[in-house]
Amino acid sequence: MERESMEFDVVIVGAGPAGLSAACRLMQLAKTRDNELTVCVIEKGSEVGAHILSGAVLEPTAMNELFPDWKEKGAPLNTPVNADEVFYLTTKDKGIKTPSFLIPEPMHNEGNYIVSMANVCRWLAEQAEAMGVEIFPGFAAADVLYNDDGSVKGILTGDMGVDKDGSEKDAYMPGMELLAKQTIFSEGCRGHLGKQLMKMFDLRKDVDAQHYGLGIKEIWSVKPEKHQTGLVIHTAGWPLDNHTEGGGFLYHMENNQVALGFIVALNYSNPHLSPFDEMQRWKLNPRISHFLEGGKRISYGARAVNKGGMQSVPKLSFPGGLLAGCDAGFLNGAKIKGNHTAMKTGMLAAETIFEAMQAGDVSGKELITMDENYRNSWVYDELYKTRNFGPALHKFGTLIGGAFAWFDQNIFSGKLPFTWHNT
Repeated sequence: MERESMEFDVVIVGAGPAGLSAACRLMQLAKTRDNELTVCVIEKGSEVGAHILSGAVLEPTAMNELFPDWKEKGAPLNTPVNADEVFYLTTKDKGIKTPSFLIPEPMHNEGNYIVSMANVCRWLAEQAEAMGVEIFPGFAAADVLYNDDGSVKGILTGDMGVDKDGSEKDAYMPGMELLAKQTIFSEGCRGHLGKQLMKMFDLRKDVDAQHYGLGIKEIWSVKPEKHQTGLVIHTAGWPLDNHTEGGGFLYHMENNQVALGFIVALNYSNPHLSPFDEMQRWKLNPRISHFLEGGKRISYGARAVNKGGMQSVPKLSFPGGLLAGCDAGFLNGAKIKGNHTAMKTGMLAAETIFEAMQAGDVSGKELITMDENYRNSWVYDELYKTRNFGPALHKFGTLIGGAFAWFDQNIFSGKLPFTWHNT
């Protein structure tokens, strides 16, 4: 079948924090050198932010680097964290508040912001478009396109107007070929093209298997008298047993809204465990239910999270493209945060491509400096420091593993002379 095609310097798959940060950084760099770049971002959601589960605590490190004047530009970071609490829930009715000095250092949230990541992504998209980036929402990347030599040359968007049995309807429209000198894949956790590329180019050779969790999130509108803007709560313990990794969170956003969620590692041994049902039980504990009484759930969703950390990050470069964000797995499990690392790795991908372009044609080339740039960045330093957090929980369970994490982070600053592997 003959398909229409469009050519760009760079195509970016996924309008999340990684992809949009990459697009913005590319255009910033092009402006500094008076270069003209054509950059395209495709997004499967009907609009930017449509597939982003809102309600997160954002560490502003990458945002400060990308847009030092983000406050003046009106970035939607409106709710600074002003209270930070951690509870160990013992039963349906009881929970123990953890003293601040016993909380592992990465879980402290001073200087962070409670945000809607959907709104942050919409704002990033506005900045990107103002700089000349073309963003195409409503188009899913269906497949990777390859040159005759096996290098990536772009992506194919999905056919539209196809019936459920695969037949073409009257409104059928074949997908387009989006061709690029370099393609950045930033689809998020378990992106289907990312998985294809890891297998095609053996990117997971010599790294640990990835570990996954399921995160379920709800947004509630609560009574004003029960709302404490800027309050961050994390919980461990009940309803999960000591050998099932996971926990809950509740963030007080603006406009009398709270984001609450529950994460369960997918290595649990009980075949009857349902993460969704465990979250509903968790909401019954007074530490959580107190805020929800009289409120109304207004949205909900779930997504996979990759929690393998440093030991599970694959090779990031391959002929014709790069991986960025959660497609590669940069979530910091100890912090329960991945948006800032996604943004930074998107920026690293942009910088890698742009610098290579200054040296010549990059079409189909493998930009191995991406892996070096990652290892020289604060993303690597941060993941290295917390590298033993996940394996400790796998080995010893929540209580002993949590105690080890406290000594590792608060006493030794993540500098113990060994690295445990994900098993």
